[in-house]
Amino acid sequence: MIDRLLGRAELKERIEELAEEKRHLERRAEAEEERRSDAVADRQRAEERVNELEHRIESLEERLERTEGTEESIEFRRVSDLRGSRVADALGRFRAVESGDPEGLLTAFVPDGDAVPSSVAEWFGDRTRLVRRAAPAVVVADDTGAVSAALSPPIAPEPFDRWSDRFRLDESWFRPAGRFAFALVRSDTFALGVYEGDERVEFEGFTSDVKEAHSKGGFSQGRFERRREGQIDDHLKKATAALSEVDASDDPLDRTIVVGERSVLGEVRHLADTTDVSDATGKPREALGDAFRDFWTTRLRAI
Repeated sequence: MIDRLLGRAELKERIEELAEEKRHLERRAEAEEERRSDAVADRQRAEERVNELEHRIESLEERLERTEGTEESIEFRRVSDLRGSRVADALGRFRAVESGDPEGLLTAFVPDGDAVPSSVAEWFGDRTRLVRRAAPAVVVADDTGAVSAALSPPIAPEPFDRWSDRFRLDESWFRPAGRFAFALVRSDTFALGVYEGDERVEFEGFTSDVKEAHSKGGFSQGRFERRREGQIDDHLKKATAALSEVDASDDPLDRTIVVGERSVLGEVRHLADTTDVSDATGKPREALGDAFRDFWTTRLRAI
Protein backbone atom coordinates (compact mmCIF):
# COMPACT_ATOMS: atom_id res chain seq x y z
CA MET A 1 0.00 0.00 0.00
CA ILE A 2 2.73 2.43 0.98
CA ASP A 3 4.80 1.40 -2.11
CA ARG A 4 1.88 2.20 -4.38
CA LEU A 5 1.24 5.55 -2.67
CA LEU A 6 4.89 6.56 -3.02
CA GLY A 7 5.17 5.26 -6.58
CA ARG A 8 7.70 2.66 -5.54
CA ALA A 9 5.65 -0.26 -6.86
CA GLU A 10 5.97 1.03 -10.44
CA LEU A 11 9.67 1.52 -9.93
CA LYS A 12 10.07 -2.02 -8.63
CA GLU A 13 8.13 -3.39 -11.56
CA ARG A 14 10.29 -1.41 -13.96
CA ILE A 15 13.41 -2.64 -12.24
CA GLU A 16 12.19 -6.23 -12.62
CA GLU A 17 11.44 -5.61 -16.31
CA LEU A 18 14.88 -4.15 -16.87
CA ALA A 19 16.53 -6.97 -14.95
CA GLU A 20 14.73 -9.51 -17.13
CA GLU A 21 15.75 -7.61 -20.28
CA LYS A 22 19.34 -7.56 -19.00
CA ARG A 23 19.28 -11.34 -18.44
CA HIS A 24 17.87 -11.80 -21.93
CA LEU A 25 20.62 -9.67 -23.48
CA GLU A 26 23.27 -11.52 -21.49
CA ARG A 27 21.93 -14.84 -22.80
CA ARG A 28 22.02 -13.47 -26.35
CA ALA A 29 25.57 -12.19 -25.87
CA GLU A 30 26.69 -15.53 -24.45
CA ALA A 31 25.10 -17.38 -27.36
CA GLU A 32 26.80 -15.05 -29.84
CA GLU A 33 30.15 -15.54 -28.10
CA GLU A 34 29.69 -19.28 -28.24
CA ARG A 35 28.93 -19.05 -31.96
CA ARG A 36 32.13 -17.06 -32.47
CA SER A 37 34.11 -19.58 -30.46
CA ASP A 38 32.60 -22.41 -32.46
CA ALA A 39 33.48 -20.55 -35.67
CA VAL A 40 37.10 -20.17 -34.55
CA ALA A 41 37.29 -23.84 -33.61
CA ASP A 42 35.62 -24.83 -36.89
CA ARG A 43 38.10 -22.71 -38.83
CA GLN A 44 41.04 -24.36 -37.06
CA ARG A 45 39.63 -27.82 -37.74
CA ALA A 46 38.96 -26.88 -41.37
CA GLU A 47 42.55 -25.66 -41.86
CA GLU A 48 43.90 -28.87 -40.36
CA ARG A 49 41.59 -30.90 -42.61
CA VAL A 50 42.70 -28.93 -45.69
CA ASN A 51 46.37 -29.63 -44.91
CA GLU A 52 45.60 -33.31 -44.35
CA LEU A 53 43.69 -33.55 -47.63
CA GLU A 54 46.45 -31.74 -49.54
CA HIS A 55 48.97 -34.31 -48.32
CA ARG A 56 46.65 -37.17 -49.18
CA ILE A 57 45.99 -35.74 -52.66
CA GLU A 58 49.72 -35.35 -53.31
CA SER A 59 50.32 -38.92 -52.18
CA LEU A 60 47.51 -40.28 -54.36
CA GLU A 61 48.64 -38.25 -57.37
CA GLU A 62 52.13 -39.69 -57.04
CA ARG A 63 50.70 -43.19 -56.80
CA LEU A 64 48.53 -42.54 -59.86
CA GLU A 65 51.45 -41.21 -61.88
CA ARG A 66 53.56 -44.22 -60.92
CA THR A 67 50.92 -46.65 -62.18
CA GLU A 68 49.21 -44.74 -65.01
CA GLY A 69 49.82 -45.96 -68.54
CA THR A 70 52.01 -48.92 -67.62
CA GLU A 71 51.97 -51.81 -65.21
CA GLU A 72 55.61 -51.22 -64.40
CA SER A 73 56.19 -48.27 -62.04
CA ILE A 74 58.67 -45.60 -63.08
CA GLU A 75 60.83 -44.04 -60.38
CA PHE A 76 63.65 -41.54 -60.20
CA ARG A 77 67.01 -43.22 -60.53
CA ARG A 78 68.39 -41.07 -57.72
CA VAL A 79 67.24 -38.19 -55.52
CA SER A 80 69.61 -36.02 -53.51
CA ASP A 81 69.61 -32.59 -51.83
CA LEU A 82 72.52 -30.31 -52.65
CA ARG A 83 73.75 -27.35 -50.62
CA GLY A 84 76.66 -24.93 -50.83
CA SER A 85 79.72 -26.34 -52.59
CA ARG A 86 77.81 -29.42 -53.74
CA VAL A 87 75.43 -27.21 -55.73
CA ALA A 88 78.40 -25.44 -57.34
CA ASP A 89 80.00 -28.79 -58.16
CA ALA A 90 76.82 -30.20 -59.75
CA LEU A 91 76.25 -27.06 -61.83
CA GLY A 92 79.88 -27.15 -62.97
CA ARG A 93 79.51 -30.72 -64.19
CA PHE A 94 76.36 -29.96 -66.17
CA ARG A 95 77.94 -26.85 -67.67
CA ALA A 96 80.95 -28.87 -68.74
CA VAL A 97 78.74 -30.93 -71.05
CA GLU A 98 78.96 -29.69 -74.64
CA SER A 99 77.42 -30.93 -77.85
CA GLY A 100 78.84 -30.80 -81.35
CA ASP A 101 75.23 -30.58 -82.49
CA PRO A 102 73.86 -27.04 -82.00
CA GLU A 103 70.60 -28.67 -80.88
CA GLY A 104 71.94 -31.61 -78.90
CA LEU A 105 71.16 -30.45 -75.34
CA LEU A 106 67.69 -29.70 -73.95
CA THR A 107 67.07 -27.28 -71.07
CA ALA A 108 63.61 -26.28 -69.88
CA PHE A 109 62.00 -24.78 -66.81
CA VAL A 110 58.74 -26.55 -65.96
CA PRO A 111 56.77 -24.40 -63.45
CA ASP A 112 54.18 -27.06 -62.61
CA GLY A 113 52.92 -30.45 -63.68
CA ASP A 114 50.29 -28.96 -65.98
CA ALA A 115 52.78 -26.83 -67.94
CA VAL A 116 55.18 -29.36 -69.46
CA PRO A 117 56.53 -28.02 -72.80
CA SER A 118 55.94 -30.22 -75.83
CA SER A 119 59.70 -30.51 -76.39
CA VAL A 120 60.07 -32.06 -72.92
CA ALA A 121 57.06 -34.36 -73.29
CA GLU A 122 58.24 -35.57 -76.71
CA TRP A 123 61.73 -36.36 -75.47
CA PHE A 124 60.89 -37.97 -72.12
CA GLY A 125 57.83 -39.93 -73.26
CA ASP A 126 56.60 -42.18 -70.43
CA ARG A 127 59.10 -40.54 -68.06
CA THR A 128 57.26 -37.21 -68.45
CA ARG A 129 55.30 -38.23 -65.37
CA LEU A 130 58.56 -37.90 -63.41
CA VAL A 131 59.04 -34.40 -64.78
CA ARG A 132 55.54 -33.51 -63.54
CA ARG A 133 56.36 -34.87 -60.11
CA ALA A 134 59.61 -32.91 -59.99
CA ALA A 135 58.05 -29.58 -61.03
CA PRO A 136 58.81 -26.81 -60.48
CA ALA A 137 62.17 -27.79 -61.90
CA VAL A 138 64.84 -27.04 -64.47
CA VAL A 139 65.05 -30.13 -66.68
CA VAL A 140 68.20 -31.08 -68.59
CA ALA A 141 68.72 -33.86 -71.12
CA ASP A 142 70.99 -34.68 -74.04
CA ASP A 143 70.06 -36.38 -77.28
CA THR A 144 72.15 -39.47 -76.45
CA GLY A 145 70.30 -40.16 -73.20
CA ALA A 146 73.48 -39.90 -71.12
CA VAL A 147 72.18 -36.88 -69.19
CA SER A 148 68.64 -36.79 -67.84
CA ALA A 149 67.81 -34.84 -64.67
CA ALA A 150 65.60 -32.29 -62.95
CA LEU A 151 66.89 -29.64 -60.57
CA SER A 152 64.60 -27.62 -58.27
CA PRO A 153 65.79 -23.98 -58.33
CA PRO A 154 65.31 -21.81 -55.21
CA ILE A 155 64.70 -18.82 -57.52
CA ALA A 156 62.31 -19.77 -60.30
CA PRO A 157 63.07 -18.32 -63.75
CA GLU A 158 60.45 -17.55 -66.37
CA PRO A 159 59.30 -20.71 -68.19
CA PHE A 160 61.42 -21.59 -71.23
CA ASP A 161 62.56 -24.58 -73.25
CA ARG A 162 65.31 -24.84 -75.83
CA TRP A 163 67.64 -27.22 -77.61
CA SER A 164 71.21 -25.86 -77.78
CA ASP A 165 74.83 -26.95 -77.63
CA ARG A 166 75.02 -26.11 -73.88
CA PHE A 167 72.71 -26.36 -70.91
CA ARG A 168 71.26 -23.10 -69.60
CA LEU A 169 71.83 -23.06 -65.84
CA ASP A 170 72.07 -19.54 -64.42
CA GLU A 171 73.95 -19.26 -61.15
CA SER A 172 71.37 -16.84 -59.70
CA TRP A 173 68.66 -19.51 -59.87
CA PHE A 174 70.50 -21.87 -57.55
CA ARG A 175 72.99 -19.95 -55.39
CA PRO A 176 72.90 -16.70 -53.39
CA ALA A 177 74.41 -13.91 -55.45
CA GLY A 178 74.59 -10.12 -55.26
CA ARG A 179 73.27 -8.08 -52.33
CA PHE A 180 69.85 -9.12 -51.11
CA ALA A 181 67.61 -9.30 -48.04
CA PHE A 182 66.45 -12.61 -46.64
CA ALA A 183 63.79 -12.70 -43.91
CA LEU A 184 61.97 -15.28 -41.82
CA VAL A 185 58.48 -14.30 -40.69
CA ARG A 186 56.47 -16.36 -38.21
CA SER A 187 53.51 -15.35 -36.07
CA ASP A 188 55.85 -14.85 -33.09
CA THR A 189 59.35 -14.59 -34.63
CA PHE A 190 61.01 -12.24 -37.09
CA ALA A 191 64.56 -12.41 -38.41
CA LEU A 192 66.10 -10.38 -41.22
CA GLY A 193 69.54 -10.56 -42.76
CA VAL A 194 71.23 -8.60 -45.52
CA TYR A 195 73.54 -10.85 -47.50
CA GLU A 196 76.31 -10.38 -49.99
CA GLY A 197 76.43 -13.72 -51.72
CA ASP A 198 76.23 -16.32 -48.94
CA GLU A 199 77.75 -13.97 -46.31
CA ARG A 200 75.42 -12.20 -43.90
CA VAL A 201 76.54 -8.60 -43.33
CA GLU A 202 73.57 -7.27 -41.34
CA PHE A 203 71.08 -8.82 -38.93
CA GLU A 204 67.90 -7.80 -37.12
CA GLY A 205 65.57 -10.05 -35.20
CA PHE A 206 62.97 -10.13 -32.47
CA THR A 207 60.29 -12.32 -30.93
CA SER A 208 56.83 -11.40 -29.67
CA ASP A 209 54.75 -12.86 -26.87
CA VAL A 210 51.95 -14.64 -28.73
CA LYS A 211 49.72 -17.05 -26.86
CA GLU A 212 49.34 -20.58 -28.16
CA ALA A 213 46.04 -21.42 -29.85
CA HIS A 214 43.48 -23.39 -27.87
CA SER A 215 39.82 -24.32 -28.20
CA LYS A 216 37.90 -24.30 -24.92
CA GLY A 217 34.77 -22.47 -26.08
CA GLY A 218 32.68 -19.84 -24.35
CA PHE A 219 33.65 -16.31 -23.37
CA SER A 220 37.16 -17.43 -22.42
CA GLN A 221 37.82 -18.77 -25.92
CA GLY A 222 36.57 -15.60 -27.59
CA ARG A 223 38.66 -13.29 -25.41
CA PHE A 224 41.68 -15.53 -25.86
CA GLU A 225 41.39 -15.57 -29.66
CA ARG A 226 40.94 -11.79 -29.87
CA ARG A 227 43.96 -11.23 -27.68
CA ARG A 228 46.05 -13.71 -29.67
CA GLU A 229 45.06 -12.21 -33.03
CA GLY A 230 45.89 -8.75 -31.69
CA GLN A 231 49.33 -9.95 -30.60
CA ILE A 232 49.98 -11.46 -34.04
CA ASP A 233 48.81 -8.25 -35.77
CA ASP A 234 51.18 -6.16 -33.64
CA HIS A 235 54.03 -8.55 -34.40
CA LEU A 236 53.39 -8.44 -38.15
CA LYS A 237 53.24 -4.62 -38.10
CA LYS A 238 56.73 -4.55 -36.59
CA ALA A 239 57.94 -7.11 -39.15
CA THR A 240 56.43 -5.11 -42.03
CA ALA A 241 58.08 -1.92 -40.76
CA ALA A 242 61.49 -3.64 -40.59
CA LEU A 243 61.13 -5.02 -44.13
CA SER A 244 60.05 -1.61 -45.43
CA GLU A 245 63.08 0.07 -43.86
CA VAL A 246 65.60 -2.33 -45.35
CA ASP A 247 63.93 -2.00 -48.75
CA ALA A 248 64.20 1.80 -48.53
CA SER A 249 67.87 1.84 -47.47
CA ASP A 250 70.44 3.90 -49.38
CA ASP A 251 72.35 0.77 -50.40
CA PRO A 252 70.04 -0.85 -53.01
CA LEU A 253 69.19 -4.54 -52.87
CA ASP A 254 68.98 -6.90 -55.82
CA ARG A 255 65.99 -8.68 -54.30
CA THR A 256 64.08 -9.43 -51.11
CA ILE A 257 63.27 -13.02 -50.18
CA VAL A 258 60.76 -13.77 -47.41
CA VAL A 259 60.03 -17.22 -46.02
CA GLY A 260 57.91 -18.36 -43.10
CA GLU A 261 54.50 -19.59 -42.02
CA ARG A 262 51.96 -19.91 -44.81
CA SER A 263 49.32 -18.20 -42.63
CA VAL A 264 51.30 -14.94 -42.28
CA LEU A 265 53.22 -14.72 -45.57
CA GLY A 266 50.28 -12.99 -47.22
CA GLU A 267 50.74 -9.98 -44.91
CA VAL A 268 54.28 -9.30 -46.19
CA ARG A 269 54.14 -10.73 -49.72
CA HIS A 270 53.91 -7.25 -51.25
CA LEU A 271 57.37 -6.44 -49.86
CA ALA A 272 59.06 -9.53 -51.33
CA ASP A 273 60.29 -10.56 -54.75
CA THR A 274 60.20 -14.23 -53.74
CA THR A 275 58.32 -16.02 -50.96
CA ASP A 276 58.36 -19.61 -49.74
CA VAL A 277 57.04 -21.64 -46.83
CA SER A 278 59.53 -22.49 -44.08
CA ASP A 279 59.15 -24.42 -40.83
CA ALA A 280 62.37 -23.06 -39.28
CA THR A 281 61.89 -22.31 -35.57
CA GLY A 282 63.94 -21.27 -32.57
CA LYS A 283 65.72 -18.06 -31.68
CA PRO A 284 65.76 -15.47 -34.50
CA ARG A 285 69.44 -15.75 -35.44
CA GLU A 286 69.54 -19.56 -35.45
CA ALA A 287 66.14 -19.82 -37.15
CA LEU A 288 67.26 -17.46 -39.90
CA GLY A 289 70.34 -19.60 -40.52
CA ASP A 290 68.24 -22.75 -40.79
CA ALA A 291 65.72 -21.08 -43.10
CA PHE A 292 68.51 -19.69 -45.31
CA ARG A 293 70.16 -23.09 -45.61
CA ASP A 294 66.85 -24.82 -46.41
CA PHE A 295 65.85 -22.22 -49.00
CA TRP A 296 69.15 -22.47 -50.90
CA THR A 297 68.88 -26.25 -51.21
CA THR A 298 68.56 -27.77 -54.66
CA ARG A 299 66.91 -31.15 -55.03
CA LEU A 300 68.48 -33.14 -57.86
CA ARG A 301 66.45 -35.96 -59.38
CA ALA A 302 67.99 -38.31 -61.93
CA ILE A 303 65.27 -39.23 -64.44
